[in-house]
Amino acid sequence: MGLYLAVAAGGFRRYATYGTATAAGVFTNTVFGFIVAYTYMALWDERPGLGGYDQAEALTFVWVSQSLLAAASLLGGGFHEEIQERVRTGDIAVDLYRPADLQMWWLAADMGRAAFQLLGRGVAPVLAGSLVFTLALPADPVRWALFLVSVALGLMVSFAVRYLLGLMAFWLMDGSGINLMATVVSIFFSGMLLPLSVFPGAFGEFVRALPWSAILQVPVDVLMGKHAGAGGVAQALGFQAGWALVLLGVGRLLQSAATRKVVVQGG
Repeated sequence: MGLYLAVAAGGFRRYATYGTATAAGVFTNTVFGFIVAYTYMALWDERPGLGGYDQAEALTFVWVSQSLLAAASLLGGGFHEEIQERVRTGDIAVDLYRPADLQMWWLAADMGRAAFQLLGRGVAPVLAGSLVFTLALPADPVRWALFLVSVALGLMVSFAVRYLLGLMAFWLMDGSGINLMATVVSIFFSGMLLPLSVFPGAFGEFVRALPWSAILQVPVDVLMGKHAGAGGVAQALGFQAGWALVLLGVGRLLQSAATRKVVVQGG
């Protein structure tokens, strides 16, 4: 366990060195947040209560979403592209020779990265939004604690999805196409463009049951108290934990198959 804590700390320090990039990211998230916020205001003026949110809650959704985008890597980029490149160059053999589990190594590194992104790029946009708009941020510390638990579970789901993308390079060799498709899917099905609760009927139930909703939609709803009572919150967190376990398990199986493929090829 000490090894993986050290890897996580290394991932945090690695991204902490890019001060200029972090500042640029904060600026981008904040500007984009204002654009989306004013769009939401116009939409909610025409459709009050859309998706079960009042306007303050809709604006809260915007700014909290902006705080999570970089940590969850919803706009592409991240360790999975590094894995794909290492598979292409053959450097993945070095990773497989390490006295550490491949999945756990990358999970620790990505959690360290995500922790920095939450602090470095997540706090400032929410503060900026709260200074200009009326947000429905809770005062209850328990709600904030549950939100952090939900965020952690969402980040694990995000990692698990991207880990599968990284491993696909063992078969596809060039991951650019599948990465682009995955980014489009993540943007739409996570709730980044619109809260998933605005989609009606069977389609709405379908998109809310997908793993991407566990990354963004569920944590924001937990923060705003959209899950009724302790039972509702437990169900939401269980939904996230279930997807994390399933996807990590699939990743474990795919990793085993990829390792066998390398051995067969003489890697």
